[in-house]
Amino acid sequence: MVGGNFSNFQLSLFQSWKLRRDSCVMHVAARQQRLITALAIHGTRPRSYLAGLLWPESSEARALESLRVSMHLVSLQVPGLLVNGGAELSLSDLVDVDLHRVRSCLREISQTGPNGNVASYLNLLRDAELLPGWYEDWVLFEQCRLRQERLHAFHIIARETLARCDYEAALEASEAALELEPLYESVVGLLIQAQRQQGNNAAALRAFEKYRAKLNDDMGLAPSEGILQLVSDIL
Repeated sequence: MVGGNFSNFQLSLFQSWKLRRDSCVMHVAARQQRLITALAIHGTRPRSYLAGLLWPESSEARALESLRVSMHLVSLQVPGLLVNGGAELSLSDLVDVDLHRVRSCLREISQTGPNGNVASYLNLLRDAELLPGWYEDWVLFEQCRLRQERLHAFHIIARETLARCDYEAALEASEAALELEPLYESVVGLLIQAQRQQGNNAAALRAFEKYRAKLNDDMGLAPSEGILQLVSDIL
């Protein structure tokens, strides 16, 4: 059952972990942060699943006991945050999680393209770095997955906005993608095209040379013919 405190919670998993209740920051120990985070990422889960996820090196009995202790402490420190469904646990519906907003944005872009305010998409996705400094395997997996999803979304935004002749947005999306993956060739191509459409051949050439140098340094490869053709007349 949900606890008796019906305040609204805001949970941030980007840049640094932070939990607020209304306007007040809640101080939660790292052990309890892990449980709250697991529920925010994975949703409602059986206790046995959470125990195995959070304490993989412990025996089942010890892991379940560790889970019970964490649940008890969270309930004391932040009443109303957890929903204890017996065999299953979840976060209260009153918890607003920034990761959930980003996931919704990613689904929308993947399914229908950037049909809303492109600037708002870019602002939301650009800073969505999940729990930097957390190195547990289950967190690393989610970090990698979200990074790939953001990269894909930036690619879609760059491609769609370039097709609509919104070159500034195409540049922003391309640059955001290349911050995540500097050797993403198709995005390099979109960046060069956007710069050239704006008449900025010098910037297009710099982007090409930067890509060519890194591709050679990191992989010992030369740019493809497709990329070369984008700048062949200004090389």
